[in-house]
Amino acid sequence: HDCVEWAARQPWSNGRVGLNGISYYAMNQWQVASLQPPHLAAMCSWEGAADYYRDMAHHGGIHCRFCEFWYTRRVVPRQHGKGARGYRSRMNGEWVSGPETHSEEELGARRADFPREVLARDLATDPYWTSRMPDWSKVEVPFLSSANWGGVGLHPRGNFEAFVRAASREKWLEVHGFEHWTDFYTDKSIAYQKKFFARFLKGERTGWDGEPEVRLLVRHPGDRFTERAESEWPLARTRWTKFFLQPKGLALAPGPAAASGQLSYAGMGEGLTFLTHPFERETELTGPAAAKLFISSETGDADLFLVLRLFAPDMREAVFQGALDPHTPLALGWLRASHRKLDPALSLPYRPYHAHDEKQPLAPGQVYELDIEIWPTSIVIPPGFRLGLSVRGRDYVWQGSERPSGEATGCGPFLHDDPRARPADIFGGKVTVHMGPGQPSHLLLPVIPPKKG
Repeated sequence: HDCVEWAARQPWSNGRVGLNGISYYAMNQWQVASLQPPHLAAMCSWEGAADYYRDMAHHGGIHCRFCEFWYTRRVVPRQHGKGARGYRSRMNGEWVSGPETHSEEELGARRADFPREVLARDLATDPYWTSRMPDWSKVEVPFLSSANWGGVGLHPRGNFEAFVRAASREKWLEVHGFEHWTDFYTDKSIAYQKKFFARFLKGERTGWDGEPEVRLLVRHPGDRFTERAESEWPLARTRWTKFFLQPKGLALAPGPAAASGQLSYAGMGEGLTFLTHPFERETELTGPAAAKLFISSETGDADLFLVLRLFAPDMREAVFQGALDPHTPLALGWLRASHRKLDPALSLPYRPYHAHDEKQPLAPGQVYELDIEIWPTSIVIPPGFRLGLSVRGRDYVWQGSERPSGEATGCGPFLHDDPRARPADIFGGKVTVHMGPGQPSHLLLPVIPPKKG
């Protein structure tokens, strides 16, 4: 807020200030806009999470280690005061962390323990998180929100939430693919950003008023994309389609199983994968997704990891270049069963919104109905391909669990394997998925018919 107002007062400024940036420099913008600095005229938030709790630190209530990885690898080594023990800038030859050099003891006393705070504060209603949440009713400035289909685990949810929920009357959504940094700096994207800012900061006739409200790079297998203009999100012509889990043959089918059945898996294990029949014709899925599962657990809680997957006719999995991992599946979703409580004011059939304001432990053996958010995705499914839904007790691992751990196994640094957050005596018991007419566990997908005309 204060930086925006400072810039507006400078002799070289016309009084209209813009914000632009990717990642950390995009996340901050939602909070700044909530403060409504008078001279903020426009902003471009490129791959910017908005909800520190739901988008980053506790996916579906499950603690994510990303904050630990990022803080210890990126922030601490560059803390102000590292001085000559830090990095030297290639731009100006000066020390990145300032000229002063302090001891490790002094540096440790001067910084917060961010990973410890994240681990300890496991409800979204903790002031630690609410103080970092944007107030969408106060985000009124014109903005361009740019999301990445492959960003599951951090940014895209914030970009979609901002476009849907922010009070701004002038807002645009762009969605692309590929890894995290590249697209922001391409000539094409820079020209796109300049076209936006010239309109709102300089008042120039750049043709921006003719830009579609939504611009999608619709994804195909092999990381191919087709650009398409739309006028809303989710797309109004979406055919919300249910695929029901079948105990017989681990199938995904158009209707519920004829008879009740159940399947079990280890609470911290590989889980179950349900498959559709091969698609007979090309089919597009673009939008948010969700699952409704009826489950029971041997213990007082269960963590569910959902993976939406695509398989070629030879049953090789089609994965994609994600923001931070080259083997990203089609989409991911998470939910801790004790966090199943929904916020009725914000929940939608295709986007369950969990309150995360209390823990509701499970009674062992009792069946519970869970609604699970699956982050937005896009894919044009070729004939002969199959969709899969994996219901797991641990993070997805590309090509099975025998691969070594690391940031190229499908989830990048967005892992949920801290034993302090998932003690085996609470989360390691057998989990059972219940299916059938009275317990219609299903997957809800956004099928997109071709545009008319």
